[in-house]
Amino acid sequence: MKKRLFSAILTLTVLATGFVGCSSKDSSSTSSTKGGKQKVYLITMDKMDQHWVSVDKGAKDMSTALGLTYKWDAPDVKDNAKQIECVNNAVADGADLILLAANDPVAISESVKNAKDKGVKIIYVDSSANEPAIATLSTDNYNAGKLAAQTMLDELKAAGITSGKIGIIGVNTATNSTMNRENGFREVITAAGGFTLLTTEYKDGNAAASQEAAAGFITANSDLVGLYGTNEGSTVGVGNAIKAASGKKIIGIGFDKSSAIEGLINDGSLKAAMVQNPYTMGYLGVAQSYAALNGLSTGPAIIDTGVAVLRK
Repeated sequence: MKKRLFSAILTLTVLATGFVGCSSKDSSSTSSTKGGKQKVYLITMDKMDQHWVSVDKGAKDMSTALGLTYKWDAPDVKDNAKQIECVNNAVADGADLILLAANDPVAISESVKNAKDKGVKIIYVDSSANEPAIATLSTDNYNAGKLAAQTMLDELKAAGITSGKIGIIGVNTATNSTMNRENGFREVITAAGGFTLLTTEYKDGNAAASQEAAAGFITANSDLVGLYGTNEGSTVGVGNAIKAASGKKIIGIGFDKSSAIEGLINDGSLKAAMVQNPYTMGYLGVAQSYAALNGLSTGPAIIDTGVAVLRK
C-alpha cells in the first residue's frame, strides 16, 4: 500500500515541478508517525528565512502522508559549529535519514561522513556538502544567477540605463548555492559590457547588515544603477536600502520569496526576485527518503527543482 502511495505521489510531484543552538525538542516540527518508526530529520542552514519554513512545510506534509517520524532542526543563525551540532544530535536521537542543507560544504562534511558511518542515510536539499549522498534536490543556482542578471539587464534597458555600477550583496564565500548565484550573475553582466561590477559584500544573509552594506554602495557610488541580493535576507536588505534612498534610480534584483520581498516588489523598491521551489525540495526530499529507507529507487542523483521570476 505504501509503495503504491509513494509511486503515485512521486509521479505527481515530478509532473508538477517540471522535472541559540540546536536540538531543543520544542523547536522541532514533528509529524504523526501512524505507527511508523523510521525517523527523518531536516537540518537547514538556519530558521530565519521563510525559504526554510517552506522546505519544512513540504517535508512535514509528505512525512505525514507516508507515516514517517519527522523533525526539523537548525541553528538560529548561519553558524557552522551550530549546524554540526544539529547533525550530531540528530544521529544521537536515532535519525535513520537526514535531509541536509549544508551551510559550508567543507566544514560539515566530516560530521556527514560520521553520520553515514553510523548507518544514517543522507539526502541534500538546496545545498550539498562535499561528502557523497543519495541525492541532491536544489535549484540550478548558476543558471538562476544568469537569469537574475538577464532580468537586471532587461530592467536597466527598460529604464534607459546603459552604463554604471552594480553592487552585489552575498551571503558568504563558503556556501556553494549563493556563490553559484553570484558567479552566474557576474558572467552575464560582464559579457554584456557597459557596466562595472563592484566587489561583493558578504553579510551572511542578515537583512539589517545587508541593508547597511547596500546603503554603503549607494552612498559611495553616485553612478550606482543596480543592486543584487543572492538570498532572502540580502534581498530584503537591498530592497530596504533602495527604498530609503528615495529619488535614486537603482534597479534592485534578488532571490527568494517572502512577505517582505513581495512588499518591496509591490512598492517598486525591488523590480524582481528569482523564486525557488522550497516546498518541492522538502516534499520530494521526503518522498526520496522513504524510497531510500525502503529499498525503492530514488531516481536521478541530481534533481533541479526549478526557478521562476517574480515581478509586481
